[in-house]
Amino acid sequence: MIILFGLAGSGKGTQGKALSEIFGWRWLSVGEAIRQTGNYEETVNSGGLIPDEDVIKIMDKQIEKAEAEGFDVILDGYPRDIVQARYIMDTMAEKIDGAIILDVSKEELYERLALRGREDDREKESIDRRFDIFEQNISQIVPLFESHGVPVERVNGSGKIEEITDRLVEVVKRLNPEAVAQTQDVNGGEIEHSYGE
Repeated sequence: MIILFGLAGSGKGTQGKALSEIFGWRWLSVGEAIRQTGNYEETVNSGGLIPDEDVIKIMDKQIEKAEAEGFDVILDGYPRDIVQARYIMDTMAEKIDGAIILDVSKEELYERLALRGREDDREKESIDRRFDIFEQNISQIVPLFESHGVPVERVNGSGKIEEITDRLVEVVKRLNPEAVAQTQDVNGGEIEHSYGE
């Protein structure tokens, strides 16, 4: 299991999906999972956070389903705070190969969010609130992970998408030496799956 952290607009979703395709793992985005419930639209649009107990229940179901189907997991943006992080450390720390933080400057993030055009990305005040919350939370989560022996690595999230993906692939292989990238033959044949198990 790999955990991706990053500010809004850092590319967690894009890179999480790319890594899931490369390694044949299941990408699980907390933001996507929350939106799919249809129950928290107002909270999300205002830049607020969903109650921890709700997020934990939602993600537990996602993780259990993926594992039951034989997939290793890439978690995108979960845990979001120290309460969720403590829960993960108490229940699945041994499953986590490591965590990766995508580092992107705030100036570049503002530009990316403007282009993304989601409703919750339009107000600078809302964006800044999300940035502040993230930074407060990650400053608590990282020491907790490291105290449980979970390695945390920072990766430069600026540049071309493919370049960032290449950086992440190398880090994932280092964190999980058994992870094997899928291969595709030159004729566009079927991709072979390896779940790094």
